[in-house]
Amino acid sequence: MSTVTTTYKVTGMSCGHCEKAITKEVGGVAGVTAVQADAKSSLVTVTSAAEPDDTVIGVAVDAAGYELVGRA
Repeated sequence: MSTVTTTYKVTGMSCGHCEKAITKEVGGVAGVTAVQADAKSSLVTVTSAAEPDDTVIGVAVDAAGYELVGRA
């Protein structure tokens, strides 16, 4: 089974709590198999079964309290 890895720029992350909040919300998106949030670089890497819907990922990031800027 192949996977797709997509990296997004997210603003507002500053600590481990931020990383965990984003990982929880984005990880709940259908088709997402892994999430790696890095506050230091402001990047969130999403591994999914198929090409992710940027709008859906953005809604999940927003629900966590942060802002998706776009793909990195």
